[in-house]
Amino acid sequence: MTEKPELEIVREFCRELNKNQINYCHWKSNAAIDRSASGENDLDLLISRADEQGFSEILSRLGFKQAVEYPKYQLPGVLNYYGYDKKTGRLIHVHAHYQLVLGHDFTKNYRIPIEGPYLSSSTQNGLFKIPSAEFELIILVIRLMLKHATWDTLLLHQGKLSSSERNELEYLIERASEIKVREILDQHLPYIDPGVFTSSLRMLTTDCRIWDRVRIGQKMVNCLEANARYPQNIDSGLKLWRRLSLPLEKRIFKKDVRKQMYNGGLLIAIVGGDGAGKTTVVNEVNNWLSKDFNVHNFHMGKPKWSMLTILIRGGLKIGSMLGFYPFMRAEIRYTNDPNLLEFPGYPWLIREICTARDRFITYKKARRLATNGKLVVLDRFPLSQIKFMDGPQVARMTASIPKTRLVNLLNNLELSYYQKISFPDLIILLRANPDIAVQRKKDETAHEVRSRSTEVWEIDWAETPVIVVDANNSKEEVLGDVKTLLWPRL
Repeated sequence: MTEKPELEIVREFCRELNKNQINYCHWKSNAAIDRSASGENDLDLLISRADEQGFSEILSRLGFKQAVEYPKYQLPGVLNYYGYDKKTGRLIHVHAHYQLVLGHDFTKNYRIPIEGPYLSSSTQNGLFKIPSAEFELIILVIRLMLKHATWDTLLLHQGKLSSSERNELEYLIERASEIKVREILDQHLPYIDPGVFTSSLRMLTTDCRIWDRVRIGQKMVNCLEANARYPQNIDSGLKLWRRLSLPLEKRIFKKDVRKQMYNGGLLIAIVGGDGAGKTTVVNEVNNWLSKDFNVHNFHMGKPKWSMLTILIRGGLKIGSMLGFYPFMRAEIRYTNDPNLLEFPGYPWLIREICTARDRFITYKKARRLATNGKLVVLDRFPLSQIKFMDGPQVARMTASIPKTRLVNLLNNLELSYYQKISFPDLIILLRANPDIAVQRKKDETAHEVRSRSTEVWEIDWAETPVIVVDANNSKEEVLGDVKTLLWPRL
């Protein structure tokens, strides 16, 4: 099997841990430790409580971000951190344990208080410190029994070990000494009957009747009774309830159980001229973050129509079909010279006001989500410097006609919506040369693309709150630049 390449951020992280003499170990899944080094698996680390501050300082220094679990899954003594590997663009998940909390995925009901001896058994093995095979085997057997051998897990059809769990068990059995396992049980886990442990190990490695599996599983649960966070009946009830309720919460009530950033949500806007790659970047950023974090996308350039907009635009369409007025597509010349602008008619102005209102409604939803801890990415955003896209249009469209009371009313109404839209927390502007933009964007006329991209290209953005990214580069380079800018600010 080809060895997986180690990520630079993982190598640097481990070097810092050793340099600062942090008492830690990679406490489980060491049969596939290469997958942790390559970032394919979480880094499941057990850390001495005495080294918590030093450990946290190293994470902060290397740009790791703390995330919080969905409340139902938040465990005592277990924290989540994410780091960004610039070379590969991958996110690295550090699952930091200050206590050995384990059990079924729905409850993690048991803490095994042997963190000190477990850490003391650790030795350097490549990048990571790992525990002795005997300690790791004992904890693995307990974990597997709690996950696959109790009556409630069998009721949930979770009685079988996965292939990776079987491989891990075989790996540790080959390396562990039976004598040392017995010594550890006697010295550090006297409440676990050696006979129950031996029966559990035999049951996990051979086929046995369901009744025998439940009987041995119950004996292990009885041994761990004093280590439980909840009594067994409550633990079983929670497992069964969450097995039923979580799918309903996700599908019916649309609850998102992914993690959120510890330091709060963020409202991010990706803006730029035509052909700069805005939508591509928005989609890639969403794919990059949404695997682990609660992320939402909104299109501010083409906001979702509200019910009022549907009714108004439907009425305007019917009026046009009945011949009350001719329907004409607004000839928005890409200039601010009133002598070159044509008035498109009042129906078009009403459409623009509907768009302004829908943008404000979309902004409210996005801002509310960000305020509640979510990451929100906006595709386009109205900036005062950009006149041809996403901002107020009524004043431009009526530049060639007298400013009647009706015109002023419509202009003020449109402006009232945009004035309530404040800057996002972060604005990334993709700036592309108009010639390159025209080559990229083939679904619109070259004149339209060039006009909109030229406006963005010629603006001096130095004194504005936006962060400019050179969008003339390749897709991979632009995405890398955006991720590098975005990650420290999350």
